[in-house]
Amino acid sequence: MAPVIQCENITHYYGNRLIYKDLNFEVQKGKILGLLGKNGTGKTTIINILNGYLKPQSGICRMFGESMDKLTPQTKGRIGLLLEGHIQHSYFNVRQIERYYSRFFPNWKRDAYFRLLEKLQVTPTQKISTMSCGQRSQVALGLLFAQDPDLLILDDFSMGLDPGYRRLFVEYLKEFVESGNKTVFLTSHIIQDMEMLIDDCIILDYGKILLHKSTKALMEEHPGQTMEDVFIELTGKY
Repeated sequence: MAPVIQCENITHYYGNRLIYKDLNFEVQKGKILGLLGKNGTGKTTIINILNGYLKPQSGICRMFGESMDKLTPQTKGRIGLLLEGHIQHSYFNVRQIERYYSRFFPNWKRDAYFRLLEKLQVTPTQKISTMSCGQRSQVALGLLFAQDPDLLILDDFSMGLDPGYRRLFVEYLKEFVESGNKTVFLTSHIIQDMEMLIDDCIILDYGKILLHKSTKALMEEHPGQTMEDVFIELTGKY
């Protein structure tokens, strides 16, 4: 089975600063892969490259077999993308923004949107502009679920969410993936969430991948340690 995401020999610089040198990885269908790394190691950069927003110095990324710079509208419609919790049209309330976005996605599932927001106790009449950063992230995540994408790309999905809401969302995300054989590629600064969520783990350091393996194998190799312990051991303290 062809991978949903495939990155081959990605090399990229910002000015003279090396971000990656020959970066290679794949994400298989039905898996949740977590990309972990310190600030500035290029987690958001690879998401921008994947979606064709940024051109690397060399190498190629593919999603559903299509090159990053030639994604068709049909393939883009299969991808739900969250970039650091951002949401537009803040003058809408929760109900209005759902109605607006529903017009653009033929497989729209409004129940998925309202079910998540009900779990997270966001009221339908609340205006986006009056919300906290965490509440806006909840709305953005709900809109992504309603799109019913085959691939979810979540950049720092837990931004602004407190521990209780993060746990609720992690449980909801796992249900979403298992019920529809979906694929997820995500980054997060909250390493504790990763251990109970992801199937596979990539630990990224400046310019290279330090580790890429299944979460189960990683934890079996480090008995008595948490994923955060392993991350700090490999990359040094924050």
